[in-house]
Amino acid sequence: MKEKYHNSVVLFTIIIIFTFIGVTVGNPRHAEATALGERELKWGTKGEDVKDLQEMLSQKGFNPGIINGIYGPRTASAVRQFQLSRGLRGTGVADTATINRLETPTIKVAAAVENVPALSSDDMLLLARAVYGEARGEPYVGQVAIAAVIMNRVNHPSFPNSIPDVIFQPGAFTSVSDGQIWLEPNPTAFKAATDALSGWDPSNGAIYYWNPAVATSRWIWTRPIHTRIGKHVFGT
Repeated sequence: MKEKYHNSVVLFTIIIIFTFIGVTVGNPRHAEATALGERELKWGTKGEDVKDLQEMLSQKGFNPGIINGIYGPRTASAVRQFQLSRGLRGTGVADTATINRLETPTIKVAAAVENVPALSSDDMLLLARAVYGEARGEPYVGQVAIAAVIMNRVNHPSFPNSIPDVIFQPGAFTSVSDGQIWLEPNPTAFKAATDALSGWDPSNGAIYYWNPAVATSRWIWTRPIHTRIGKHVFGT
């Protein structure tokens, strides 16, 4: 009888041990880091840190898809776009360098406009790249207008509040989609960017522009047009 009791106690103890091991190993939340930056995040990773990453990407204007703590293709794409916007390698993997840059506040142009030299050189270069990629070949005033639209978006409540986040907002600019944003801008593009930063706005407050000859979006034609410069129309 004692032997039977002893065997039962041993069996019960073994069951408890394996149950504890199963809970510890099988519970993904136990194994996953919960603080952003404790590990490298990539496609297939799950956890609270992934959710934090998704929320930060969304706040900066990079759409990670559903904020659910699952690192899927949309999140990887948002990470890649953010990396490229900050001069990092576009791997789509949220490594330490990417997370550190993501946690660094971006300069708000509203404050920088009053003192142009305070704008980071990276932001100035990116604005000039956008001007060159979107409007090279256009009249100079049209190039300034393109830079002004970007500035107007930065200061508009419906758009992100920094130059990189506005330019790399998914689907916002053709030059980003087709890669022309990475062409080396000429001196004219830099001058146009500087003039826009100094307050010149030939677009008259526009937050949208498009080329009527090639625009296919029905929605964009619902925007009121109030300025035409070169091949572009500008509206709100």
